[in-house]
Amino acid sequence: MTELLEKPLPPADGECCDSACTPCVWDDFYAKRKEWRLQQVALKEKQAQDNESN
Repeated sequence: MTELLEKPLPPADGECCDSACTPCVWDDFYAKRKEWRLQQVALKEKQAQDNESN
C-alpha cells in the first residue's frame, strides 16, 4: 500500500513574502493538498468497493 499522506497545513502568517516568488509557498501547499485529496478519494473508493464485496 502507498504511504498515507498527512493533510498539509497552509503556510503560516508571514511565510509568503508577496513577491510573486516561483514557486511560492502557496504553490507548494496547493500541490501537496491536491495530492492528499486525491489519495483520500482513492481510499474512500477502495473502502466502498471492499464494503460491497463483503
